Amino acid sequence: MALQTGLGNGLLAALPPSDLNLLEPYLQKISFASDAVLVRTGDELKEVYFPISGVLAFLVEMSDGHIVASTLMGSEGAVGALTVLSPSHSPVTATAYVAGAALKIPASRLHQAFERSGAIKRVLRLHLRTQLLQLQTVAACNAVHPVECRTARWLLEIHDRVGNGEIRLTQEALAQLLGVRRTTVTLTMRKLRAVGCIISERRGVLEVHRPRLENVACECYGVMRQRIKRMYDEELAKGSPNVSHLQYSPFS
Repeated sequence: MALQTGLGNGLLAALPPSDLNLLEPYLQKISFASDAVLVRTGDELKEVYFPISGVLAFLVEMSDGHIVASTLMGSEGAVGALTVLSPSHSPVTATAYVAGAALKIPASRLHQAFERSGAIKRVLRLHLRTQLLQLQTVAACNAVHPVECRTARWLLEIHDRVGNGEIRLTQEALAQLLGVRRTTVTLTMRKLRAVGCIISERRGVLEVHRPRLENVACECYGVMRQRIKRMYDEELAKGSPNVSHLQYSPFS
């Protein structure tokens, strides 16, 4: 389970108090509804968001208007963290799939703290490395695995982040995750219900049977978790006091 503190975000919870103090005065709590857009493609990254609940998807819009999700994020990450390396514009749109809350901070303040704190550098760089790993895994998964297996993987990733048996997710959102038409989503969900992965589905609320989903999901789900865990464990093994609070898992 992700680290939880009064702040509720795993990256912030990983910081020693002295380093967290560089950020805390500038953190502002916001709430976001399902379908809310935190950042749009091409926006200058003026703020960074540390989610404390909910699920966000990073969406890529193709030239023909087709929208596909690349990765998900919950309380384990930070939206817009790439800006600490240099001022930049967002390559994707960050949209809420599940309503929640986040702590936002001006990108300039985070960059100043990043330059002053070794712990903030290491935590954010580790976060960016895990994001890259997820992008690579999802790209490979989309290329070779059947839609039923990919659906199970996405549902497990959302379930990890909402932390209970129910998932609020529209068929449109599932279509974006899978890169398919809504008719394909309907057929896929029917197959998952038939094998007991979906216990009930009503008005966009799914009750899932997690062990059965894990049996259907492709290997990418387990492999990705193991690789991210290894990255966190290796960081811990360095024995630096700057990451003494950092623990796996990035999923809540």
